[in-house]
Amino acid sequence: MKHHLSLLALAAAMVFVPVATQAQTTIIKAVASGPAESPPNGSTGSSVASFEFDGDLMRAEVPFRDLLGTTVAAHIHCCTTAAFTGVAPVAVPLAGFPTGVINGIYTQAFDLSDASIYAPDFLAAFGGTAANARTALIDAIGDNTAYLNIHSTQFPGGEIRGFLVAAPIPEPATWGMLGLGLAGLGLLARRRARYGGAGFPVGQAA
Repeated sequence: MKHHLSLLALAAAMVFVPVATQAQTTIIKAVASGPAESPPNGSTGSSVASFEFDGDLMRAEVPFRDLLGTTVAAHIHCCTTAAFTGVAPVAVPLAGFPTGVINGIYTQAFDLSDASIYAPDFLAAFGGTAANARTALIDAIGDNTAYLNIHSTQFPGGEIRGFLVAAPIPEPATWGMLGLGLAGLGLLARRRARYGGAGFPVGQAA
């Protein structure tokens, strides 16, 4: 039963989920590590960050620990050309992120309808409007082409990163044990058929 539930969580995490509408709340997770960087590194740092989307509001909670360098900045980057791989420019700087530390937690709320929260180049790339930038960011999260990156003095290009994925997701240590196989693919197909292509209904992701 435990294996079945873990497989269910993995299948749910790997399919497209619309991120938010005005009446619904969706939780997005990002499991960040050094090996997930591009190129990978041997950082001991980690983060399991949460992003709650409720209409135009995005609430970020980003704990982090055991970095090798001290923090200099953190961002949401968007949009890579393929899911879970590649690099992308900054989309949303995490303003006020704690700097000069190896452990900490960041909490902040962002109004996605406010053009000032977006990086200027990202905003310009999508017509210069907050509405277009919001749509691009949300689409990218649904496509798993947006990621959290925490930059440090030792790794200025990024010490730990994690792609944003609709919750729930399995702990990193369980990925190698799960295995999809025919049974997993069948479970995914049944869930997609049940919900019309989505792994679970929006609002029940958390």
